[in-house]
Amino acid sequence: MKTAFVTGATAGIGIATVRRLVADGWRCVATGRRQERLDALVAELGADKVLPLCFDVRDTAALDAALASLPEGFRDIDLLVNNAGLAQGLSAAQNANLDDWQTMIDTNITAMVVLTRKLLPQLIERKGAIIAIGSVAGSYIYPGGNVYAGSKAFVNHFTLALRADLHGTGVRVTSIEPGMVETEFTLVRTGSQEASDSLYRGVGLRACRRISTSTGWN
Repeated sequence: MKTAFVTGATAGIGIATVRRLVADGWRCVATGRRQERLDALVAELGADKVLPLCFDVRDTAALDAALASLPEGFRDIDLLVNNAGLAQGLSAAQNANLDDWQTMIDTNITAMVVLTRKLLPQLIERKGAIIAIGSVAGSYIYPGGNVYAGSKAFVNHFTLALRADLHGTGVRVTSIEPGMVETEFTLVRTGSQEASDSLYRGVGLRACRRISTSTGWN
């Protein structure tokens, strides 16, 4: 049985990834900052399939301790899923909160780079794989996106650069760049459930209208 290391596994794409991998026969090391959600995931999928590690990916000492604590059965990593990330603030750059910018850089860029480098030797040894969850925001910019969009551009391009460097090692690397996915993204960004609900309301209908307009279908 192969083992995946999934960051940001307490919500959204991360938790969905763990569920899918377990359903496909994988073990998962699931990381996140909310212990109760990790515990619920273990209760749902089984302690033999999911190892919960509760820590902030920005904390390198905590990361090192977590990696050192991996027990037999979860120690050999075949797949790294770099999913942890967040957005904070929607202000224009000239009005933005610098602490928000630093948090996004530390989470979306620095933590991903550190973890990836630490796991690369065994991923090469095991001819494993790396998947990064980027975003269309890394290529298509919007007002207020500033550092979030820049961080996702880094994720996308760093992952492609990894693919070039790891060519010939047997390690497969890809970047997935989702568009709008209904997760807790907007809730975390704005602190408003109403804003989150408003953003996603009617998304499917709007998509159908765009398809209708572009193809002439009605």
